[in-house]
Amino acid sequence: MIVFLSIDSKKSTIMQTEFNTISIFVTVVEAGSFTKAAEQLHLTRSAVSKNIARLEERLGATLFKRTTRTLSLTAEGILFYEHSQRAIAEIHRAETLLDQGKISATGLLRISAPALFGQLYVAPLMVEFAQQHAGLQVELSFNDRTVDLVEDGFDLAIRIGNLPDSHHLVARKLGVHRMLLCATPEYLRKSPPINSLEDLQQHTTISYPYSGQLPKWQLQDEAHQQYAIKPKAKLMMNDMQAIKNAVLMHQGIAWLPDWLIHHELRSGVLVQVLARFSSVDFPIHVIWPALPYMPLKTRLAIDQLVATLAPQLKH
Repeated sequence: MIVFLSIDSKKSTIMQTEFNTISIFVTVVEAGSFTKAAEQLHLTRSAVSKNIARLEERLGATLFKRTTRTLSLTAEGILFYEHSQRAIAEIHRAETLLDQGKISATGLLRISAPALFGQLYVAPLMVEFAQQHAGLQVELSFNDRTVDLVEDGFDLAIRIGNLPDSHHLVARKLGVHRMLLCATPEYLRKSPPINSLEDLQQHTTISYPYSGQLPKWQLQDEAHQQYAIKPKAKLMMNDMQAIKNAVLMHQGIAWLPDWLIHHELRSGVLVQVLARFSSVDFPIHVIWPALPYMPLKTRLAIDQLVATLAPQLKH
């Protein structure tokens, strides 16, 4: 599920007003009185009082205990002050960094990616990304299982295939990949001719078992007619790189991702078998948890993936 977020001018104005009100609240707390806060903010005492009243109404909580002589925070006021103070401090820190031109990611960035795709494509980009940001640690987890980003504590994940609808995740498409039938010219020279899908039954095929079974090869022709072929595999390996290595050793025909074999196809080391057939397109996304705000490290990592990985997937 891809979520697009936008803020119109009206919403922007509302957000600015709320931020100003919170700033007034923090100033009142730190000044110790409405009058001193008004002096510091160059506002009237009445304006300060009205802003605090609107804030309390919006929050549905009383923030101050007021007497004729003292002003103190309620329990709710203490809680709101602590969070407001940190938020404003972070905003000021961000403004300072922008003024200094030091836009840099910090902290620990945890990324989950499919094992082989992650090692070949994601890891080199994230090594470079980590080198660009001295205060950043990057942890890459390579696993073909579908992780729960929130429960497992990941900031980002790369997913291949259609995504289920989710209100808890945001996604951005990086590209697509297809599965192609391939073999070496030497294997094809010494084997029976192959002109149709039925001819695959006369050939040695190498397959990827999943959960103890051999999944069907999902193919479509140029007219988008779809076919499901279950090969009689002579070799079975649960690693795509191992399957590719066996194909390069002239051991048979395999159904492999285009991103894994595109260099060999270009050089002629491998050839596409039954080139008029390929799989349907499988989307490749980067996904992250839907949060009220996106940490800088996450946004910069996504930007890096979109700018560098997406063009690589276009072959």
